[in-house]
Amino acid sequence: MKFLGVAITSPIVLPAGILGISTSSLKRVIKSGAGFVTTKSISLKPRAGHAGPIFAEFKGGIVNAVGLSNPGIEVALDEVNEFKETSNVNAKIIVSVFGGSVADFSTLALAVNNSKADFLELNLSCPNVHDEFSHPFATSAEHVFEIVHAVKKVAQLPVIAKLSPNVVSIKPIALAAEKAGADALTLINTVGPGMLIDPYACKPILKNKVGGLSGPCIKPIALKIIYETYQAVKIPIIGMGGVTNGIDAIEMLMAGATLIGVGSAVYYRGPNVFKLILKEMHEFLTVNGYGSFQEIIGKAHHG
Repeated sequence: MKFLGVAITSPIVLPAGILGISTSSLKRVIKSGAGFVTTKSISLKPRAGHAGPIFAEFKGGIVNAVGLSNPGIEVALDEVNEFKETSNVNAKIIVSVFGGSVADFSTLALAVNNSKADFLELNLSCPNVHDEFSHPFATSAEHVFEIVHAVKKVAQLPVIAKLSPNVVSIKPIALAAEKAGADALTLINTVGPGMLIDPYACKPILKNKVGGLSGPCIKPIALKIIYETYQAVKIPIIGMGGVTNGIDAIEMLMAGATLIGVGSAVYYRGPNVFKLILKEMHEFLTVNGYGSFQEIIGKAHHG
């Protein structure tokens, strides 16, 4: 199986923002069954993120407002290079970046060119930093086109655009990213923002008040958006959002995803979840007479 011409050992990806950027954590994920890892989303300068509490669980999912905390691109790329230098040749890494302007994204892309990264992801869609960045760029087809087009002029790596589920229609935005030159899409980022209230303290639980929703409750939204996007574009999709077991992952493939992001499931099932989900996916193939994952990509469109 290949993704953008690169042979992969597993269709499972660690999404941005789950386990940071430390070399040891990312290498553990590869050993646990993931084919790719993604760094936290990185900015030009270090960013502290939001004050705690930044995480809360509810029935059906999680609300988080980490606030894109990161050490800045220079430190992050040192970790990326160490990961590549000390991992086996099959270990692939996606560097996720975000900025407040087109110029920021272009500058970040130039920096990533000088690293050992395999892919560049543009995070256009974080829902819990509205105060700092206004509405996410991914809510506007025009902004998505402008950023992706500018980055493609300077990027030496395949460019993946991470889009938001918080739009009326995903198709024009996905098409704008494709037209601008995006090599692939990541769908979806967290949903929201949403809020949880502590009825005893009489106030929102998160210090930031609101945060992005993830976990099992958002899977139906993710499936719909992946399904609709697959009908509209020709570039591959990294599908994610509420995947906690092998059947969830199979559903994502059938909706049209080529790779599957597994994030909040680390919280629910532990750090070996990648290996567990991969095993469950292979069991589905065997029981149902499929010879490869490739056979079921987009199959829900032909059933």
